[in-house]
Amino acid sequence: MCAVCGLPIADCKLGATITAMRAVIQRVSRCQVSVAGIVVGKIGPGLLVLLGVATADTEAAADYLADKVIGLRIFEDAEGKMNLSVKEAEATGGEVLVVSQFTLYGDTRHGRRPSFITAARPEEARRLYEYFVEKIRTAGLRCETGEFQAMMDVELVNSGPVTIMLDSEKTI
Repeated sequence: MCAVCGLPIADCKLGATITAMRAVIQRVSRCQVSVAGIVVGKIGPGLLVLLGVATADTEAAADYLADKVIGLRIFEDAEGKMNLSVKEAEATGGEVLVVSQFTLYGDTRHGRRPSFITAARPEEARRLYEYFVEKIRTAGLRCETGEFQAMMDVELVNSGPVTIMLDSEKTI
C-alpha cells in the first residue's frame, strides 16, 4: 500500500511514483537570499540550487545529486563551450547557494491547489538538506544557504540563462 494515498502500489497515482530528491539548478552571475529583509546567504558567480526532499529520500539520493551538481558541466571554457563544472570554473563561477524548496513537490494534477503530500516531513527534509550542503562544502566549494523553513526572498541574475532540472532517480 502507498503510504501517501492508501491505494495498492500498482494503482497509486501520487506518492509511490515520487521517490526522487529534486533540484533546480541555475547558473548565476550573482544571487542572494534574504529572510525578513536580512541577507542570510549571498554568492557571486556560481550555482543556485533549489533543493526539494521527498518522503522516501535517503543519503544516497543526496550523494547522487550533490555529486551531479558539483560535476555538472554548465560553465563556459576558453572556447565558449559549456564544458566546465562549478568546481573547475572557480575563477568565474565557483560558489553555490542552496535553498530548501519543498514546493518542488507541488502536485497540481487534481484541482488547482497544490498538494505537498510527497514532500518530506520538515525534520527529515532538514537533515537531508544539511547533509547535501555538507557534501558540497566537503568538495571544497564555498556554499551558502537560505534559512530552512523560513519565508525567503531569493534574488538572482541567471547567467545564460542556464537552468537545469535534476532528480536522484534520473527521470528528468
